Amino acid sequence: MLIAVPGGLKAQATRYRPAANYTAGGKADQSEGAKILSDFRQAGIAGTYWLEFQLRVMPRKGDERTLKGHLLGSRNEHGPISRLTLAGGDGGIAAERRWLIQSGPKPAAWQWAGDTAKTAELAAGDAFTSIGGTDLTLFDLQMPFIYWPDFIYEGVAKVRGRPAHSFLFYPPADLAAARPALTGVRVLLDTQFQALVQAELLGAKGASEKTISILDLKKTGEQWIVKSIDLRNNLTRDKTRITFTAASLNLTLPADTFSPDALAQEPLALAEAKIERF
Repeated sequence: MLIAVPGGLKAQATRYRPAANYTAGGKADQSEGAKILSDFRQAGIAGTYWLEFQLRVMPRKGDERTLKGHLLGSRNEHGPISRLTLAGGDGGIAAERRWLIQSGPKPAAWQWAGDTAKTAELAAGDAFTSIGGTDLTLFDLQMPFIYWPDFIYEGVAKVRGRPAHSFLFYPPADLAAARPALTGVRVLLDTQFQALVQAELLGAKGASEKTISILDLKKTGEQWIVKSIDLRNNLTRDKTRITFTAASLNLTLPADTFSPDALAQEPLALAEAKIERF
């Protein structure tokens, strides 16, 4: 152990950390940034909700295709939690697939593969696996970087003409070991709507390898929700667009709906009268 420990410390010390890009030229107020981030961590869609979506896969080369699914979300004592269902028989997917996604400081995920097999808990590295051959991953949905304790507030930047708070997050040691290519995530939060505008996954030397962009929002009742998102692979230049086509908010569902064992069961059907289609 006495021989091994210094080597481990040396490996950590030499790990690349992207430099902060302070938007005003000088160091931003880090206490202000911590408060902004704390407020954002508590934001989100109120109550339990259901969203229907389409995944439009747009490769740089080859044919486009569209997958369909829905997302059931809520919040528990650990943070946001959601059930993702991707329909089968479309886009080359033979059977329906389901995931349970726990976000927050201790992210976790489980998968049910559309057969009689038991629900399986996924390893941390599995979060980066493509969902249905698209550019969407469980990591994109978990957004664990929002809760990483090692971050720098870079100040207010402009994204598509709108002011946004810019943060640079550094991955914790366990994730860095599972995904050494990921050196950081730059996140921009809209100053007015308290919503994520853009996230960039940074690779070697801080180069942007993937960009997640919120294209527009939709107001349903008194709640603002995301209407469409672009996920762009900056290495291959492939892109996937998520478009939400319907929503149902303020749902009342059984307490075990968001348990791993419940993944093998369909949640209660929603009455059409409670669904708003866009």
